[in-house]
Amino acid sequence: MSKYVFKTTRNGEIIPALVLPDGNIQPLHSMVDPVKEAERLVATIPQNTDFLIFLGLGGGFAPLAALKSGTGKVMVIDFDRDGVNELLSSKDYTPLLNNKRFTLLVNPSEKEIQSFILQNYNPALYGGTSTIPLRTRIEADTLLFKTAAQSIQQAISLVSSDYSAQAHFGKQWFSNIIRNIAYGDPNTHAAITDSIIDEAAVVAAGPSLDMQITQLAECKERDVFIICSDTAAGTLLHHGIKPDTIVSIDCQHISYYHFLNCNSHGFLNFLQNIPLILDIASPPLLASFSVNHTFFSSGHPLARYINYALKPMPQLDTSGGNVTYTCISFAEYLGAKRITLFGADFAYVKSRTYAKGTYIYPYFEKRQNRLNTLEAQLSAFLYRSPFLSIQGDEEFRETAQLRFYREKLEQKTGISIVPGSGNPAVISLKNFSRKSGSTAIKKRFNSGADFLKQYRKDIISAEQGSEVFTTLLPYAAYLKHRNPNIGTKELIELTKSSCSSYISAFV
Repeated sequence: MSKYVFKTTRNGEIIPALVLPDGNIQPLHSMVDPVKEAERLVATIPQNTDFLIFLGLGGGFAPLAALKSGTGKVMVIDFDRDGVNELLSSKDYTPLLNNKRFTLLVNPSEKEIQSFILQNYNPALYGGTSTIPLRTRIEADTLLFKTAAQSIQQAISLVSSDYSAQAHFGKQWFSNIIRNIAYGDPNTHAAITDSIIDEAAVVAAGPSLDMQITQLAECKERDVFIICSDTAAGTLLHHGIKPDTIVSIDCQHISYYHFLNCNSHGFLNFLQNIPLILDIASPPLLASFSVNHTFFSSGHPLARYINYALKPMPQLDTSGGNVTYTCISFAEYLGAKRITLFGADFAYVKSRTYAKGTYIYPYFEKRQNRLNTLEAQLSAFLYRSPFLSIQGDEEFRETAQLRFYREKLEQKTGISIVPGSGNPAVISLKNFSRKSGSTAIKKRFNSGADFLKQYRKDIISAEQGSEVFTTLLPYAAYLKHRNPNIGTKELIELTKSSCSSYISAFV
């Protein structure tokens, strides 16, 4: 049975009308002038909203009006493949389908909707986003379109969260990566990343680590491979426990203090022999703390491009937002089937933020005076973010960010985190598959300088949507955040000129 019949409006446009179950006919658009109706609808969309999602194709009038108005990206979601085929056979949709800024998704799954938005929606380039329902159409398949709308909202929330990080750290990520390539040998690779292990101990720096040190020392005696977060390194060395490797992911200069804290314990020279696993976007000085260091590739598009075009690197998961999560990813990379997790609280236990021996105590001690005591600084640090309400337990407190970290780790590992526990958590891993760096190298360079020379040239000529252009998007988010009224074309040119100028200092 046909889902649509087609009618001609007063001004000669062909519009689809739904055939309802009771036999009634319901036009999807104005029977007078659907083009003007669509133009008026698009005119109500807020400025700087350049990513539009239409629910229901209908006659395509509103999506076409959006494209004509200059909207950057237009997406249409519809269901019932036979019904869509009827629409496409009824009139000429080529002005829509031939436009590179237009996408039609028919019968998409929730995952397909989210995947498309995550891959195509960039707030720096498109500003805001808006979802516009073709109401008569969605009322015929309410559940399908309601599910689609929920998938859209979930995807946009993920993009917004990622964009916030890009807007804050985009410039720092880019500058750190460029300097690490300029100063380092792109062909070195720490031998530790070639290891295969069965059991690992992952050490975080939460207050519970103080209670678990004895058990960690027993792991060391059993030759369990110890992967330590940079924050916890000083605590372990203070207790005479040498980790097998230290992992660091933070691009901020605060990372220096974790390693300088080791110096305050007299362990800086000792640190030189411990392998460091560093995000390629880490501050460049961190690599100097150990003669045995290697960079890994995280989710930054420039890091992925370097992995493909310059050198293969281990690829570790940093999506949990904290170094403990990445330490677990590294244990997976090395093949661990069992992980014992120490010091992972993701909460402030008995008003304490970190284990003893971490950087925060000497950091505040050096800055204390009679008007700003150590206790006052620690208290200000503790209360810098509002606590979430916790029922029935006053022994620990958590913030929204700490809860996010905990929930992400629990989703990844399938375990429950108990803050302040004297017993470390145990993670069992199955179906191990090493996620190594890509070996499909597009082009090999003799040095980081050679790579940067070509990369700078490629930036200048990069077109929107190209592989090289994608590497600039986090930097563009940083610039957009500081210049909210800048247009897309101006933003692209400013991003390209800023990035190429920065690289010029190193080639």
